[in-house]
Amino acid sequence: MKALKIALFLALGGLGAQAFADSGHSTAEADKTAVESYVYGTTLDIKKIIVISDIPNECGPVPAQMTYEDSQGQRHTLQYQVMGTGCSNG
Repeated sequence: MKALKIALFLALGGLGAQAFADSGHSTAEADKTAVESYVYGTTLDIKKIIVISDIPNECGPVPAQMTYEDSQGQRHTLQYQVMGTGCSNG
C-alpha cells in the first residue's frame, strides 16, 4: 500500500511538472514573431534590418534568417536559402 501511494505521488508530481513546463514554453513562443519563408517573387517591405543570422561554414545551400522592420513599424522574421561559406575552389 505504501508503494502504491509513492507511485501515485510520483506520477502526479511528474504530470504537474510537465504541465508547468508546457505553460512556460507557450508564453515564450507567443513573444516571438512567426517565421515567414521567402519564395521567389515575394514582395518585401523592408525599412530597417534588425539582425541577419550567421551563414554556416558548409558547402551548399543553407537556411538563413533576417529579422526586419517594415514601413508600418512591425517586425518580421524571414527565412531564406543562401550558399554556405565552406566551399573552396582548390
